[in-house]
Amino acid sequence: MDELTIITKLQKQLKEQYQQIGDAMIAGTVDNMEKYKYMMGQAHAYYKISQDISNLLNKKEQQDAKGTVIKLNTKD
Repeated sequence: MDELTIITKLQKQLKEQYQQIGDAMIAGTVDNMEKYKYMMGQAHAYYKISQDISNLLNKKEQQDAKGTVIKLNTKD
């Protein structure tokens, strides 16, 4: 299995877990505030990890050697 396939499967699984938490909350399975906070923490973690993976795979962030930093110090 190549790296891209593994990453794609990981992203899919993260999105499914995130969706399952949302579905459980909508269905009313949350019966106390502790459980609600725990599930919100899980959902936030799944979403954040998925976004970080997407950002790493985004072509915009993988620039050439020059990069995108603007040099402000022009004394040279």
